[in-house]
Amino acid sequence: MALLAASSALALTAVPAAAQMNQPGTAPARGPDAPKNAVQTAGTTAADPQADAPIVPDAEFNSALPPLSNDINAPLEAMPLDDASTATSAPKSKTPVVNPPAPVAQSAAQEPIVPGALPTPAPIDPQLAQPLEPLSTFNTAPLQSVADVKDRDAPEIAYDTEVRGLDALKLTDEFNALSALKEGKGKAANATQVSARAREDEALAVRLMKSLGYYDGTAVSTLEQPGAGTGNKLRAIVSATPGKIYTLGSIEIRSNETVPAGLVQRELPLKVGDPVEAARIQGAEANVSLKLPQQGYPFVKVGERDILLDDATWKGAYTLPVDTGPRSSFGSLRTEGDAVFSVKHLNVFPRFDQGQLYDVRLTDDLRQALVATGLFSNVSVEPVRTGQPGPDGTEQVDLLVRQTKGPFRSLSGSAGYGTGEGAKVEAAFTHRNLFPPEGALIVTGVGGTQQQGASVTFRRQNAGKRDRTVSLLGSVLRQDYDAFNAVTATIAGRISYDSTPIWQKPLTYAFGFELVGTNEESYDFQAGGRRRRNYGIAALPGQVLFDKSNDLLNPTRGYRLKLNLSPEAAVSDGVRPYARTMVEATGYYPVNDSLVIAGRARAGAIFGIGRDDLAPSRRYYGGGGGSVRGYGYQRLGPFDPEGNPVGGRSLNEFAVEARYRFGDFGIVPFFDAGNAYEGTFPTAKNLRYGAGIGGRFYTNFGPMRVDVATPLNPREGDGKIALYISIGQAF
Repeated sequence: MALLAASSALALTAVPAAAQMNQPGTAPARGPDAPKNAVQTAGTTAADPQADAPIVPDAEFNSALPPLSNDINAPLEAMPLDDASTATSAPKSKTPVVNPPAPVAQSAAQEPIVPGALPTPAPIDPQLAQPLEPLSTFNTAPLQSVADVKDRDAPEIAYDTEVRGLDALKLTDEFNALSALKEGKGKAANATQVSARAREDEALAVRLMKSLGYYDGTAVSTLEQPGAGTGNKLRAIVSATPGKIYTLGSIEIRSNETVPAGLVQRELPLKVGDPVEAARIQGAEANVSLKLPQQGYPFVKVGERDILLDDATWKGAYTLPVDTGPRSSFGSLRTEGDAVFSVKHLNVFPRFDQGQLYDVRLTDDLRQALVATGLFSNVSVEPVRTGQPGPDGTEQVDLLVRQTKGPFRSLSGSAGYGTGEGAKVEAAFTHRNLFPPEGALIVTGVGGTQQQGASVTFRRQNAGKRDRTVSLLGSVLRQDYDAFNAVTATIAGRISYDSTPIWQKPLTYAFGFELVGTNEESYDFQAGGRRRRNYGIAALPGQVLFDKSNDLLNPTRGYRLKLNLSPEAAVSDGVRPYARTMVEATGYYPVNDSLVIAGRARAGAIFGIGRDDLAPSRRYYGGGGGSVRGYGYQRLGPFDPEGNPVGGRSLNEFAVEARYRFGDFGIVPFFDAGNAYEGTFPTAKNLRYGAGIGGRFYTNFGPMRVDVATPLNPREGDGKIALYISIGQAF
């Protein structure tokens, strides 16, 4: 059918050409040697009137053409190919073929050809006649690609890595840390991959040598095939040749005039003859960027260095452009953003005066003080040029404080347990800026097996002066211990100069007042039994702390010395003035990065009042997690006839710990000693000893502490094991 369609189409296109050639009044073009009557058909002559007539009349031909469309992009119509259409579309030729083709000889094996009949089809292959198998019987899983092959399925070869020539430069460790061969851990898919890694390490070795000034250094890698004694491993060898080191032959600084003169040169710690070492040069340039802002140049800019190397002399000519900017002094504070503090309150924080020579350390100090308030989600301080003259030829520079408010409200909690003290849970709600600026309201609740209470505190930080805190407190507390049972109401005020977690101060202090009303039950030796009494107490407590330790919550070096003094007056069957004192010293010595030896000594004394006239809650007691571990809370000191502690007027304690830390965990063996005494001054007699071991889990807010201890010289009634769980170190 395809052949037939092609023949029909060819006939249709040939017809118009034939009709055009045989129009009346025209004759076919002929050459000088063209044969006559070459297109004549049999049975006609040149004079035959039908010879010049068109084979197909124009009207019939035009009617057979399909209608034309104005859309030149329209698809062509399908051409009918059946016999009827062919018969009507192709006119019968009136001129028979002059030389018909010879008939094809028919072999004996072939069927006779009958005109108009289809040939007999060939026999069908039996396999092709079988029905198709259902799709469910085929394996439709996709073929596995290279990307699907896991590392464990891929073939591997093992190799060893050897580095030569870098030991003398002390670069081997740094090379191994960055090496592509080392990163492959001695395994590769093939030798080509090993070779590619080795070429990377060649470039690495060259870079490392150049960083030390060996700019002629070269490196080459080789692969040695496995041999006897190599364990069938390929060996990748990177050999480095440093060459001669380049040194600084000249140093040129291009900068503005400074006060004092030569300031940039003085703060650039480079000299002629130094190696052209990358770390040395970068560090020297960083020192310029660090030191000049500390000496009045906040806008210093260190430009791009230029080092011209001479391979004939192995010298380098070093040139550094520095734009120092104007010499500046402190101006005023500005603020923008979501303001937490007004400019008036912001002026409480600076440790510099207007007109003072600019020092970036004081700018950083201001920013840290603002961060320590805990009221910002983001705060920054940056110098801004004003163009206004300052003292001594400087330019006045204002500090722009950009503020973004943080959350003011917070919830916090803590929990602990101590033998003799029981379990205790404490929760607090704080609004840190309820009374701006920095006026906080703190509501606290305490619940436990042996104490319950609540308190409300008003606190204003940075009250008129940086780091000065004013607080007022009201509380109600119930305590039930072996030593006493008390219900106490307190009103207290305090002014303090405190350290903060960000800015720890070497000297802090606090002083204030306390008004205490308490109802307490304890053993009365005159009455020979337990008795409940009311006490009214007025006190003026004060504290001074000298702190040279390196951390507020978890010190590892340094020492602290603390002194407490509280003049008091007790009202119970008369007015009795007295004074409570306490001295405490702690020290911390780091043996190495993991081990710290910590020690503490504490002594206290109460002057001017007899023990039995002193409210039991104001006496000194020993024992517990913050005292001598191994003994129950308040279990050290004199006892009453019923075997309960009654406290004393003096106290001494000693402790030593070995704090070993590994990661976020630690182990702390410890030894404690101490006692409480009836007399005014403590003695070294009758000391009680405890020892144990503790575990630590270090967090970002301090260590979690679990201590287990035992008394070494217990008395009757003392337990064998004491357990203490709390937050923070023992001291």
